[in-house]
Amino acid sequence: MSSTSTTKDKKGATANRMVCGNCSAAEGSSSTRKLSACSRCGLVAYCSKNCQRAHWKANHKQHCIATADRVPQSQDPLQLHEDILSSAVMTEEKCAICLELLPRVSSCTLPCAHVFHGNCVAELRKFGVDQVCPLCRVQLPSGPRKHFEEVTQQYISVLQLVERGHATWSALPDFAQRKVDAAVQCWRAAANGGSTSAQYNLGTVFESGWGVAQNDIEGLRWHRNAADQGNIDAQITMGSRYTNGAGVVQDFKEAVEWYTKAAEQGNAEAQCALGLRYSTGIGVQQNFEVAARWLRKSADQGFDSAQCALASQYVNGRGVSQDYKQAAKWYTKAAAQGNAEAQCDLGLQYTNGSGVVQNLVEAFEWYKKAAEQGNAEAQCALGSIYRSGSGVVQNLAEAARWYKKAADQGIPEAQHSMGSHFLNGDGVTQNLKESTRWFKKAADQGFAPAQNFLGMAFEFGRGVTKNDEAAARCYKKAAIQGDADAQYSLGIFFEESRGVKQSDLKAEHWYTKAADQGHTEANFRLGLLYQNYRGVAHSDAKAVRRYMWAAEQGLAVAQCNIGLFYERGRGVAQNHMEAAWWLKKAADQGLSPAQYNLGIFFEEGRGITQSYSEAAHWYTKAAEQGYVEARIALERLDGAANLTPE
Repeated sequence: MSSTSTTKDKKGATANRMVCGNCSAAEGSSSTRKLSACSRCGLVAYCSKNCQRAHWKANHKQHCIATADRVPQSQDPLQLHEDILSSAVMTEEKCAICLELLPRVSSCTLPCAHVFHGNCVAELRKFGVDQVCPLCRVQLPSGPRKHFEEVTQQYISVLQLVERGHATWSALPDFAQRKVDAAVQCWRAAANGGSTSAQYNLGTVFESGWGVAQNDIEGLRWHRNAADQGNIDAQITMGSRYTNGAGVVQDFKEAVEWYTKAAEQGNAEAQCALGLRYSTGIGVQQNFEVAARWLRKSADQGFDSAQCALASQYVNGRGVSQDYKQAAKWYTKAAAQGNAEAQCDLGLQYTNGSGVVQNLVEAFEWYKKAAEQGNAEAQCALGSIYRSGSGVVQNLAEAARWYKKAADQGIPEAQHSMGSHFLNGDGVTQNLKESTRWFKKAADQGFAPAQNFLGMAFEFGRGVTKNDEAAARCYKKAAIQGDADAQYSLGIFFEESRGVKQSDLKAEHWYTKAADQGHTEANFRLGLLYQNYRGVAHSDAKAVRRYMWAAEQGLAVAQCNIGLFYERGRGVAQNHMEAAWWLKKAADQGLSPAQYNLGIFFEEGRGITQSYSEAAHWYTKAAEQGYVEARIALERLDGAANLTPE
């Protein structure tokens, strides 16, 4: 089919003359003066209405494309292989779509061998016309953008194949490798033309070596190219590279610069990363106010990590006024999106009633959500809840199960709790060796309570060979960290020369540290040191102060001693009534020396009404515990029974 014929004018110049698209009658002939062009496409002319109808029915209907559908538009960077603008010399052929001459370079040859402008073919794809050649109806190949999307999806399918364990990057099946190669080839062509998406993709695959030979230099080059052109994903990647020293020298300041570029484009992930840098002062001067501002920008876009971090700012009053209600609000937003850290922190707020009404059941639910996602802190918290029965029915086996999950992730508190469970057989079969193993794991991480328990294991030979030197070392590590129980035990070791050289002064030092934290037994031991001149300056007043502290905490032996100090007037004014009162407290707890001395008070009427029957009662209780002096006192009391007033 043709719509023009070529003739020569009088001067020999070539001229184009229109002919009828149906009968081929030439315009200006004797039978046809003027032809009328098709009103839709304007490409074909007819000598009459009859010819136009006949040609329409024959085949023109299939090829007729409106002029508006053939207007070339601006070019996409991904269309390089179809439309490379050039000033090359034009051919004598015309594009059958737009009727313009075809340049040699920018023309597009379809599989059917028909040639068109690359832009014209691209524009056909944008409209609702069939994806076929306008002349012969052969199927068009995929457009560059569609091709880009297709190969990218093919690459993703390979990625998923590897993630599901059906293949490995080092040994891809042939069909998968072909998909990767096609994607890389397409991305490279587009990247060379300035497509930042393609540059970013290339950078990522070369950095990771997923389906290609791993090449840090090539990966960095493409990532930097894309980032320099404003690609947000690439800018974030460059920030991550400089943060971790991946393919570049670690440079936190440079990382901040890249995060800033992406953040200023409104990217929530970059805004969050930037906020965290300002919060920690890594790569930038620490500024909690600026941190809160960036975190809020990200949080307002719904980025859950930023919402969680912003909540933490409110909890600690960093960059914002401390506000537990605001914290709860942001934790709730992040937790609702499945953020495990936020779920755990929200559980803590419900546990403590911070910013919300205290609700142990609600706390349990949030901890469980986080724990089931593998959050170790939440797993440890669940263990504590099941152990104590707070908000749930107490279940020691379930407590041990959750502690084990957290302990396997290296949480020292959970490892210590596992040691306690195996030590006492709580929810597990008692196993002293296993107990010591868990205590050691936590102790090796510097967890003071576990170091103290490991010291006890070495002191008493629980699950390990008894070893006072090893026990003293463990106690000292915990004591230095302020563990009161360990400080007390270390004081005993120095006082009794167990595993260390004897030193009452060092014993006093560690007893004092423990006592100042309210350790009852340490206060009593200090009292003994001051009372008995044991390597320290004698002081009844100091002894009384320490005994009194322990006595008020209910320690029977301290109550007995303070009673005797009142009875003798040592360090305090003599007061028999006060002495009897303290002796009675100790005697009621079953302490035989206190029972014996209280018997004396009743026998002699010291500070209380004299009563041989009461004296006999307390002598008997002491004697039943083997207190020899009490037996002697009973015999004496029996001999004077008729003389005893009641």
